[in-house]
Amino acid sequence: MAESRQVINADREETAPVFKWAGGKRGLAETLLPLIPEKFSVWCEPFFGGGALLFRLRPQKAVVNDINTDLMNAYAVIRDDVDALVDELKKYRNTSDFFYAVRAWDRDKARYRELSALQKAARLLYLNKTCYNGLYRVNAAGEFNVPFGRYRKPNIVNEAGLRAVSAYFNSADIRFSATDYADVLDELDPDAFVYFDPPYDPVSATSNFTAYSKDGFSRDEQIRLRRCCDELDRRGIRFMLSNALTPFIREQYAAYNLTVVRAKRAISANGEKRGRVDEVVVRNYE
Repeated sequence: MAESRQVINADREETAPVFKWAGGKRGLAETLLPLIPEKFSVWCEPFFGGGALLFRLRPQKAVVNDINTDLMNAYAVIRDDVDALVDELKKYRNTSDFFYAVRAWDRDKARYRELSALQKAARLLYLNKTCYNGLYRVNAAGEFNVPFGRYRKPNIVNEAGLRAVSAYFNSADIRFSATDYADVLDELDPDAFVYFDPPYDPVSATSNFTAYSKDGFSRDEQIRLRRCCDELDRRGIRFMLSNALTPFIREQYAAYNLTVVRAKRAISANGEKRGRVDEVVVRNYE
């Protein structure tokens, strides 16, 4: 049976994303929230990223997934060992030399595999706070390759934010996974709700930022995702999907309810280009 979405634990202003993530929905939350059904049995987010909508809704039951294993490891550490994570982050320094030394840990694959879950989580949070523009990007070898951001006082140890997120995670039934997005859809019941926030279809040849994983996200993947949506629709499961407003995406989802929204571009190499762009929200319900 579907349940009403509800607030759990901390104040709404405290339970917020702890990562800055390309395509994050923090700035669009007020636009997207009215489009989400009032009731569902479980919130499912196959492309979790920064999790802005989850932290606003705080459902009692959720399935959250991201192909980025380091990201999902970090969330698990925040849930299970936030005290140790806060202490670990206090050791990290906002200097160029320290940044590049930490960034280089994944160049030695054997050494990186030996790092503890705690060390990997602290590294990711540190790099996210101190790298250029908070960007997450890897090269073809899966190595983090964003340069030092040169911020004067980055919030490396966001203790209040980390503790609020940990409190929420420990008060709800949330299942974390780091697998292919399609794998998390198989066991959903008909009253579940799925929100897809995949890497966007590029609006131009120069805007093709899909390097969240070393394999990227091609148009073939966009088509596979649309077929997954078709299957959810066949099963009677409601879904909502965000993507760029391109002719290709319009064509793929022509059978569904399309809503155009204006979004602020949060990450761009050129600060003057961080303006508002059109995005599309796809739903299989009114």
